[in-house]
Amino acid sequence: MADRYAVIGHPVAHSKSPWIHAEFARQTHQGLDYARIEAPLDGFERTVEEFRAAGGSGANVTLPFKAQAFLYCKDAVTDRARAVGVVNTLIFEKGAARGDNTDGVGLLRDLTVNLGCKLAGARVLLMGAGGAAQGVLAPLVAAGPRRLVVANRTADKARALARRYGASAGGGYEDLRGEQFDVLLNATSAGLADEAPPLAAGQFASGALAYDMVYGRDTPFLVLARAAGAATHDGIGMLVEQAAESFFVWRGVRPDTAPVVAALRGR
Repeated sequence: MADRYAVIGHPVAHSKSPWIHAEFARQTHQGLDYARIEAPLDGFERTVEEFRAAGGSGANVTLPFKAQAFLYCKDAVTDRARAVGVVNTLIFEKGAARGDNTDGVGLLRDLTVNLGCKLAGARVLLMGAGGAAQGVLAPLVAAGPRRLVVANRTADKARALARRYGASAGGGYEDLRGEQFDVLLNATSAGLADEAPPLAAGQFASGALAYDMVYGRDTPFLVLARAAGAATHDGIGMLVEQAAESFFVWRGVRPDTAPVVAALRGR
């Protein structure tokens, strides 16, 4: 009987995770089933318990439950999950649940390995102060950029996040005047509403890389960045790389992500 995994979120019908993990399983000759589970907004813990009781071996957690997943695991979290305060990967073992976070390593692997981006010594702007930004900020700080700024429409949230993780600065978009960045990362959901963060064209340095964690669409941020001469990328690579890290955590086998990323881009 195949081991059972799932992605739990609200909404979750759009998730590509079942297809991605099916490709990983086929590639690595692993026997598993992977499903989508939409949890009620007030029923995350109950949904997880029901899935565990039905024989689930592990789960990915997506919006809006990553902070709840961290609390659900209590003290049984990996160092990298503790560092960011959110969990996107649950491992069920011996009657207990352990939490991990693979978002940060997924982003860094896509940026540095797949895209050849050098973060060490770079001027980096991270836009957003929600769960997506929180999940990647500690690994970005550890990558050694020369300057790492967090910007958000609610400036106090960006300042608090920057202080918590040791970024260079945090604040509102108006605080960015006169600054240029080599790497600009959009961790907001503005693209889903066909909006772009309020950046000026001059804030994209020559040869800048612009990355939107939203995937599958040419967001207004990417359009703005392209007009400013930046190289642009969506979040498909991060999606696949964080999934590959979860797969490795569960199965002890690391799949080849390149053909899966290529196939998703062609779908």
